Amino acid sequence: MTPEVERAVAASPFAALGLDASIVRAVLDENYTQPSPIQTEVIPHALAGRDVLAGAQTGTGKTAAFVLPILQHLGGPGHALPASKAIRALILTPTRELAVQIAERVAVYGRHLRVRHAVIYGGVSQHRQEVALKTAPDLVVATPGRLLDLLQQKLVRLDGVTHFVLDEADRMLDMGFVRDVRRIAAMLPAKRQTLFFSATISSTIETLARTMLVNPARVSIAPTVTTAETVDQSVVFVPWAEKRALLERVLREGMAGRTLVFTRTKHGASRLSEQLERAGIGSLAIHGNKTQAARERALDAFRRGTTRVLVATDVAARGLDIDGISLVINFDLPNVAESYVHRIGRTGRAGATGRALSFVDRDERPLLADIERLIRRRLPVIAGPAAGSTPVAAEAVALRR
Repeated sequence: MTPEVERAVAASPFAALGLDASIVRAVLDENYTQPSPIQTEVIPHALAGRDVLAGAQTGTGKTAAFVLPILQHLGGPGHALPASKAIRALILTPTRELAVQIAERVAVYGRHLRVRHAVIYGGVSQHRQEVALKTAPDLVVATPGRLLDLLQQKLVRLDGVTHFVLDEADRMLDMGFVRDVRRIAAMLPAKRQTLFFSATISSTIETLARTMLVNPARVSIAPTVTTAETVDQSVVFVPWAEKRALLERVLREGMAGRTLVFTRTKHGASRLSEQLERAGIGSLAIHGNKTQAARERALDAFRRGTTRVLVATDVAARGLDIDGISLVINFDLPNVAESYVHRIGRTGRAGATGRALSFVDRDERPLLADIERLIRRRLPVIAGPAAGSTPVAAEAVALRR
């Protein structure tokens, strides 16, 4: 490091948390200057070797909160890598997209360390993942189903794991993975550090955490019912039959920028994306029925900006960490009010501002009431089409404000 870089590293608030210079340097390379609240709370406990139970949503910086201390334990000064080829750290996450994103962060934050990592998930051929595992990774990021498959085939062992992360535990439960998670946890050494993250800390989550954690430090950041102050939220009342025309109008006239559109069903996401394409509005869809290759292509195009509109279901979009999403549109309101908070959290991240616009027809008004009870506020209504009329441009004007 140059003297200038050494001074910047030494003066960084990340160094004050106890992180080594090689890791702080990688963080500064990403232009991060201040740790987020979840990082400030979790990193010192994690570096001290304590178990942690953290309530934190996506978009709070929680990935770095667990990746940075684990990298330091694995490869920082005074933590020499052992001669053993055992996997020492396991990060378990519910979706393929989130697994890939976490692995990317591991590579970025660990660029100045000699820590090998691999990512394994379903939906693709396992051959390349087998090859990656043969390189003796120190850290593995995995989804539960594929990891269990490889364990049953005796292609991977977990008896050397010293650090275990369970990310998005509430989504694990929602997606029916709790039995898989318990099976995997039972294969880990009893003597280990466990970092447990969940957007919500329900009684079910508490019960699961008690089976995995020993005297954990408890951290709670941004309660679930809190929606980001940086997101300008509004509602348009519109008959269901007019939603698509209204969406096209908003996307054409609203100067919305990069836009994430949520639908309730996989079929609805595909159909809406195809309709937008026919209308001359470039869009792609991601949902559980898409192949992994197709999902990765869509996400890459959305990240690079070659596709401005991404249509997604809740499960497919949970955990997406894409900068620069300026607008989230709830084409359909979610059946579960908490999903609204997760959806709009895709914009207004890391201090940026964003907008969230919800299309609500007559049958969805009870769902809107549930959302407003959860977030403890009434959402402002902007002008929209009346029944039987053609969509008006008031919502586009609102987007230009």
